[in-house]
Amino acid sequence: MHLRPCSSLAIALGANLGDPAASFAAVRPLLAAALVAWAGAPLQLSWSPRFRTAPVGGPPGQPPYLNAVLLVRPGPGVVPQVSWPDPLALLDRLLRLEAAFGRERRERWGPRRLDLDLLWCGATTCCSPELVLPHPRLGERAFVLAPLAAIDPDLPLPVAAAGRPVSAAEALAALPLVPGEPEPQALAGGPGWPEGP
Repeated sequence: MHLRPCSSLAIALGANLGDPAASFAAVRPLLAAALVAWAGAPLQLSWSPRFRTAPVGGPPGQPPYLNAVLLVRPGPGVVPQVSWPDPLALLDRLLRLEAAFGRERRERWGPRRLDLDLLWCGATTCCSPELVLPHPRLGERAFVLAPLAAIDPDLPLPVAAAGRPVSAAEALAALPLVPGEPEPQALAGGPGWPEGP
């Protein structure tokens, strides 16, 4: 694991079983509390709108997904040029939240009640059986890039394209269209999740 100073991290949320909107609203304060406890400092949390997306990979016949992203930066008064704590400790907290919401890992990319993916954690690079950072498919998934671009279209991603940094909006625009697959659809805000397009 390699650490360099950087001031943001991002977590993707996804669900397509049960009541995904209710799961998102319920996990939101729990996720915020877990992050503050892990970081041990005030945080600035930027939540994306929720997006309705088509399943990618996995078994056929899955219902559509609800997806969102949480972008986390150090809070006011916190020096931004410090490394985040151990991302494996954060991953453990995310896995425990998934389990509390009934996540069962039966098949790769299968349907799920709640999925919490750590996309990046500062400038940490990591490649282990438990965790790969930055997320290896970060720049390839519209269901992640659309929520990131909704938070900040100019947000630089911790991955490069053609040897240069790219923004969330650039990466989203560069994705090839998949025939018959609808683009991510931003949903209006609602109870427990006020962010909308």
